[in-house]
Amino acid sequence: MRIKILGLLLIIPMIIFSCKGKKGETQDNAQKQDETTQLAPGLTFNPADLPEEPILDIVTSEGTIRVKLYKETPGHRDNFVKLASEGFYDGILFHRVIKGFMIQTGDPNTKKMDDPEAVAKIGSGGPGYTIPAEIISKFKHKKGALSAARRGNESNPEKNSSGSHFFIVEDEANCARLDGEYSVFGETISGIEIVDKIAAVKTGAGDMPINEVKIISIRPAVQ
Repeated sequence: MRIKILGLLLIIPMIIFSCKGKKGETQDNAQKQDETTQLAPGLTFNPADLPEEPILDIVTSEGTIRVKLYKETPGHRDNFVKLASEGFYDGILFHRVIKGFMIQTGDPNTKKMDDPEAVAKIGSGGPGYTIPAEIISKFKHKKGALSAARRGNESNPEKNSSGSHFFIVEDEANCARLDGEYSVFGETISGIEIVDKIAAVKTGAGDMPINEVKIISIRPAVQ
Protein backbone atom coordinates (compact mmCIF):
# COMPACT_ATOMS: atom_id res chain seq x y z
CA MET A 1 0.00 0.00 0.00
CA ARG A 2 1.36 3.38 -0.94
CA ILE A 3 -1.02 5.43 1.12
CA LYS A 4 -1.26 5.13 4.90
CA ILE A 5 -4.63 6.40 6.02
CA LEU A 6 -4.80 8.14 9.40
CA GLY A 7 -6.77 6.17 11.96
CA LEU A 8 -8.29 3.82 9.38
CA LEU A 9 -8.38 0.07 10.00
CA LEU A 10 -9.12 -2.21 7.08
CA ILE A 11 -10.84 -5.43 8.07
CA ILE A 12 -9.72 -8.31 5.91
CA PRO A 13 -12.09 -11.26 6.09
CA MET A 14 -10.65 -14.68 6.85
CA ILE A 15 -10.84 -17.00 3.89
CA ILE A 16 -11.49 -20.68 4.44
CA PHE A 17 -11.21 -23.09 1.58
CA SER A 18 -10.52 -26.74 0.96
CA CYS A 19 -9.43 -28.98 -1.87
CA LYS A 20 -12.49 -30.07 -3.86
CA GLY A 21 -10.97 -30.91 -7.18
CA LYS A 22 -10.67 -28.59 -10.16
CA LYS A 23 -14.27 -27.34 -10.06
CA GLY A 24 -14.16 -26.80 -6.32
CA GLU A 25 -10.84 -24.95 -6.55
CA THR A 26 -12.26 -22.62 -9.21
CA GLN A 27 -15.27 -21.81 -7.04
CA ASP A 28 -13.09 -21.28 -3.99
CA ASN A 29 -10.70 -19.01 -5.91
CA ALA A 30 -13.63 -16.89 -7.11
CA GLN A 31 -14.97 -16.68 -3.57
CA LYS A 32 -11.53 -15.77 -2.28
CA GLN A 33 -11.22 -12.94 -4.80
CA ASP A 34 -14.65 -11.56 -3.90
CA GLU A 35 -13.90 -11.63 -0.18
CA THR A 36 -10.45 -10.06 -0.40
CA THR A 37 -11.83 -7.14 -2.42
CA GLN A 38 -14.72 -6.58 -0.01
CA LEU A 39 -14.74 -3.10 1.47
CA ALA A 40 -14.47 -2.53 5.18
CA PRO A 41 -17.79 -1.50 6.75
CA GLY A 42 -18.71 2.12 6.08
CA LEU A 43 -16.30 2.71 3.19
CA THR A 44 -17.31 3.80 -0.30
CA PHE A 45 -13.93 2.84 -1.79
CA ASN A 46 -10.68 1.30 -0.58
CA PRO A 47 -7.99 3.96 0.03
CA ALA A 48 -5.30 1.30 -0.32
CA ASP A 49 -6.19 0.92 -4.00
CA LEU A 50 -5.19 4.50 -4.83
CA PRO A 51 -1.84 5.61 -6.26
CA GLU A 52 0.63 7.90 -4.51
CA GLU A 53 -0.98 10.93 -6.15
CA PRO A 54 -4.70 10.10 -6.18
CA ILE A 55 -7.06 11.62 -8.72
CA LEU A 56 -10.56 12.17 -7.39
CA ASP A 57 -13.81 13.50 -8.80
CA ILE A 58 -15.60 16.06 -6.66
CA VAL A 59 -19.12 15.67 -8.03
CA THR A 60 -21.16 18.77 -7.19
CA SER A 61 -24.66 19.96 -7.97
CA GLU A 62 -23.07 22.27 -10.55
CA GLY A 63 -20.81 19.69 -12.23
CA THR A 64 -17.65 17.68 -11.61
CA ILE A 65 -14.26 19.03 -10.52
CA ARG A 66 -11.44 16.53 -11.01
CA VAL A 67 -8.48 17.01 -8.67
CA LYS A 68 -5.06 15.51 -8.05
CA LEU A 69 -3.61 15.30 -4.55
CA TYR A 70 0.11 15.83 -3.98
CA LYS A 71 2.41 13.13 -2.62
CA GLU A 72 4.50 15.84 -0.96
CA THR A 73 1.66 16.64 1.45
CA PRO A 74 0.86 13.13 2.75
CA GLY A 75 -0.93 14.24 5.91
CA HIS A 76 -3.48 16.29 3.98
CA ARG A 77 -3.68 13.78 1.13
CA ASP A 78 -4.33 10.83 3.42
CA ASN A 79 -6.87 12.69 5.54
CA PHE A 80 -8.78 13.90 2.48
CA VAL A 81 -8.88 10.38 1.03
CA LYS A 82 -9.94 8.94 4.39
CA LEU A 83 -12.86 11.36 4.75
CA ALA A 84 -13.91 10.88 1.12
CA SER A 85 -13.84 7.09 1.47
CA GLU A 86 -16.08 7.34 4.55
CA GLY A 87 -18.61 9.50 2.67
CA PHE A 88 -17.92 12.41 5.03
CA TYR A 89 -18.21 14.99 2.24
CA ASP A 90 -21.34 13.52 0.65
CA GLY A 91 -24.13 16.10 0.99
CA ILE A 92 -21.95 18.89 2.38
CA LEU A 93 -22.53 22.40 1.01
CA PHE A 94 -20.17 25.08 -0.21
CA HIS A 95 -20.73 27.49 2.64
CA ARG A 96 -18.37 30.33 1.74
CA VAL A 97 -18.14 31.52 -1.85
CA ILE A 98 -16.36 34.73 -2.84
CA LYS A 99 -16.18 35.59 -6.53
CA GLY A 100 -12.69 36.71 -7.50
CA PHE A 101 -11.22 34.77 -4.59
CA MET A 102 -12.18 31.17 -3.74
CA ILE A 103 -14.93 28.62 -2.97
CA GLN A 104 -14.91 26.85 0.42
CA THR A 105 -16.59 23.72 1.75
CA GLY A 106 -16.13 20.94 4.32
CA ASP A 107 -18.43 21.83 7.24
CA PRO A 108 -20.69 18.91 8.25
CA ASN A 109 -23.09 21.37 9.91
CA THR A 110 -24.32 22.24 6.41
CA LYS A 111 -25.92 18.79 6.19
CA LYS A 112 -28.40 19.94 8.85
CA MET A 113 -29.95 23.05 7.32
CA ASP A 114 -33.25 22.28 9.07
CA ASP A 115 -31.52 22.49 12.46
CA PRO A 116 -31.15 26.13 13.65
CA GLU A 117 -28.44 25.17 16.12
CA ALA A 118 -26.32 23.53 13.41
CA VAL A 119 -26.92 26.43 11.01
CA ALA A 120 -25.69 28.87 13.66
CA LYS A 121 -22.42 26.92 13.85
CA ILE A 122 -21.69 26.80 10.11
CA GLY A 123 -18.04 27.62 9.58
CA SER A 124 -16.86 25.90 12.75
CA GLY A 125 -17.85 22.27 12.19
CA GLY A 126 -15.42 19.48 11.42
CA PRO A 127 -14.24 15.98 12.34
CA GLY A 128 -12.86 17.08 15.70
CA TYR A 129 -9.16 17.37 14.90
CA THR A 130 -6.66 19.45 12.94
CA ILE A 131 -3.88 18.51 10.50
CA PRO A 132 -0.29 19.67 11.03
CA ALA A 133 0.69 22.28 8.46
CA GLU A 134 2.41 21.10 5.27
CA ILE A 135 3.34 24.39 3.67
CA ILE A 136 5.67 23.73 0.73
CA SER A 137 7.06 26.74 -1.13
CA LYS A 138 6.70 25.28 -4.63
CA PHE A 139 2.94 24.86 -4.23
CA LYS A 140 1.24 28.18 -4.85
CA HIS A 141 -2.35 29.31 -4.65
CA LYS A 142 -2.74 29.13 -8.40
CA LYS A 143 -6.14 28.94 -10.06
CA GLY A 144 -7.74 25.62 -9.18
CA ALA A 145 -5.40 24.88 -6.26
CA LEU A 146 -6.81 22.90 -3.33
CA SER A 147 -5.83 24.43 -0.02
CA ALA A 148 -6.80 23.67 3.56
CA ALA A 149 -8.72 26.27 5.53
CA ARG A 150 -7.64 27.00 9.11
CA ARG A 151 -8.09 29.24 12.11
CA GLY A 152 -6.17 32.52 12.18
CA ASN A 153 -2.58 32.97 13.34
CA GLU A 154 -3.52 34.51 16.67
CA SER A 155 -5.15 31.31 17.93
CA ASN A 156 -3.21 29.01 15.61
CA PRO A 157 0.43 30.10 15.33
CA GLU A 158 1.45 26.67 14.01
CA LYS A 159 -0.89 27.22 11.03
CA ASN A 160 -2.47 23.80 11.52
CA SER A 161 -5.20 23.02 9.01
CA SER A 162 -8.85 22.26 9.60
CA GLY A 163 -9.59 18.54 9.64
CA SER A 164 -12.12 18.86 6.80
CA HIS A 165 -12.52 22.41 5.47
CA PHE A 166 -10.82 23.12 2.16
CA PHE A 167 -11.10 25.72 -0.56
CA ILE A 168 -10.42 25.86 -4.27
CA VAL A 169 -8.77 28.98 -5.69
CA GLU A 170 -10.85 30.89 -8.23
CA ASP A 171 -8.58 33.91 -8.71
CA GLU A 172 -4.84 33.40 -8.50
CA ALA A 173 -3.94 37.08 -8.19
CA ASN A 174 -6.19 37.66 -5.18
CA CYS A 175 -5.12 34.42 -3.48
CA ALA A 176 -1.36 34.94 -3.93
CA ARG A 177 -1.18 36.54 -0.47
CA LEU A 178 -2.11 33.13 0.99
CA ASP A 179 1.14 31.56 -0.25
CA GLY A 180 3.24 30.39 2.69
CA GLU A 181 0.28 30.74 5.04
CA TYR A 182 -2.00 27.84 4.09
CA SER A 183 -1.28 24.24 3.10
CA VAL A 184 -1.83 23.66 -0.62
CA PHE A 185 -2.28 19.92 -1.11
CA GLY A 186 -3.68 19.45 -4.61
CA GLU A 187 -4.84 21.01 -7.84
CA THR A 188 -7.74 20.95 -10.28
CA ILE A 189 -6.91 19.04 -13.47
CA SER A 190 -10.32 19.38 -15.14
CA GLY A 191 -13.59 21.14 -14.43
CA ILE A 192 -12.12 24.55 -13.69
CA GLU A 193 -15.23 25.99 -15.38
CA ILE A 194 -17.27 24.43 -12.56
CA VAL A 195 -15.13 26.30 -10.02
CA ASP A 196 -15.90 29.52 -11.91
CA LYS A 197 -19.58 28.63 -12.08
CA ILE A 198 -19.81 28.07 -8.34
CA ALA A 199 -17.84 31.25 -7.65
CA ALA A 200 -20.41 33.22 -9.67
CA VAL A 201 -23.52 32.14 -7.74
CA LYS A 202 -25.46 34.69 -5.71
CA THR A 203 -24.55 34.73 -2.04
CA GLY A 204 -26.07 36.10 1.15
CA ALA A 205 -24.96 36.47 4.74
CA GLY A 206 -21.52 35.06 5.47
CA ASP A 207 -20.85 34.64 1.73
CA MET A 208 -23.06 31.55 1.70
CA PRO A 209 -24.84 30.76 -1.59
CA ILE A 210 -28.52 31.68 -1.51
CA ASN A 211 -29.33 28.52 -3.44
CA GLU A 212 -27.56 25.43 -2.14
CA VAL A 213 -24.41 24.27 -3.93
CA LYS A 214 -23.75 20.74 -2.77
CA ILE A 215 -21.03 18.11 -2.94
CA ILE A 216 -22.81 14.96 -4.08
CA SER A 217 -19.78 12.70 -3.69
CA ILE A 218 -15.99 12.51 -3.80
CA ARG A 219 -14.74 9.29 -5.38
CA PRO A 220 -11.67 8.04 -7.29
CA ALA A 221 -11.77 9.19 -10.90
CA VAL A 222 -12.47 6.55 -13.53
CA GLN A 223 -9.67 6.93 -16.05
